[in-house]
Amino acid sequence: MNRRPLLPSWLPVDGYVLALLGTVGLAALLPASGAAATAAESAATGVVALLFFLYGARLSTREALDGLRHWRLHLTVLGATFLVFPLLGLAARGLVPGILTPQLYGGFLFLCLVPSTIQSSIAFTSIARGNVPAAICAGSFSSLAGIVLTPLLAAALLGGDTGGLSADAVLRIVLQLLAPFLLGQVLRRWVAGFLVRHKKVLGYVDRGSILLVVYTAFSQGMVAGIWHLVTPGRLALLLAAEAVLLALMLALTWYGAGRLGFGRADRIAIQFAGSKKSLAAGLPMASVLFGAHASLAVLPLMLFHQMQLMVCAVLAKRRARDPEATDGQTAGGEGADGAAADGQADAGAARTAAPGHPDAPVPAPGRHPRTRPAPGRDRIAPPAPPR
Repeated sequence: MNRRPLLPSWLPVDGYVLALLGTVGLAALLPASGAAATAAESAATGVVALLFFLYGARLSTREALDGLRHWRLHLTVLGATFLVFPLLGLAARGLVPGILTPQLYGGFLFLCLVPSTIQSSIAFTSIARGNVPAAICAGSFSSLAGIVLTPLLAAALLGGDTGGLSADAVLRIVLQLLAPFLLGQVLRRWVAGFLVRHKKVLGYVDRGSILLVVYTAFSQGMVAGIWHLVTPGRLALLLAAEAVLLALMLALTWYGAGRLGFGRADRIAIQFAGSKKSLAAGLPMASVLFGAHASLAVLPLMLFHQMQLMVCAVLAKRRARDPEATDGQTAGGEGADGAAADGQADAGAARTAAPGHPDAPVPAPGRHPRTRPAPGRDRIAPPAPPR
């Protein structure tokens, strides 16, 4: 007897989000305190530096620079990420205190300042048959800019929540975020091969490090007694506010890109890269910027991350069924759409779907891999000699 799944197959629930929620529960039941808290904080400081070293070593600056010919698209994504999002976050100040508490609003505004994510932007753009190479470059540009812009915007807009632009805050940003990232960029040519060969193991290191950062932050919140400020009703209102924020950004990036004259494939890349927020980049930054108040600062980002995955998975599959997508694939595409079709064959490495999966990329016309005939079959047999 087959059991029905608890959730539809098209509604993804990120297993890592479940691990994060489990970590939050562990911090609520067994928070680190005393000497254990000191050790956890020291370890979290070290893993944050390690994370940004790995980010720098993995991020191909050449790949990002190769996309400069699409500078209008990249400026549009950067504008959505670091201008439109923060403006909407500032406008949400009117929701305090009726809908959001001041503490939750600080986290809500912080999520508006975080850079875009790379992997899910690429995956959803590929599913929707958009401009995958542009999505790769746009995500890379956003990550590069976020290393500098996110801490500066947080210090300027959040004010007292982050301590402002004090000398100590600037020193922490440089030592824990910027210096390891730049070191990773410098050493990339020597360590890139090692990172590729051990990609799976280092993926566990990434995720385990972030879980440690979350545990440390939420333990500090439990010890400080700030979680009594969050009630189920407030969480429901926070989710409603984030749903409105995501809907606005999806609409603005799609229709705004259309008004700017972008083709369908580029509009898809702009929509999925310009409406995303990176959990992997935001959590370590929050631990550096907010210190003991990081737990409430990262809660809105964690919820928004899961929401964007679920909504964009549905939206990407609807985009893939658009008549324009089918026509562009049949005809081979022209202009921006043609560039997206040409990039489909290269998108498999960036996709989460394996070959043979219903969502696996469809090879573009003329880009099918050539198969070499078996030995002896590529030659015409000579005629038999006369008897």
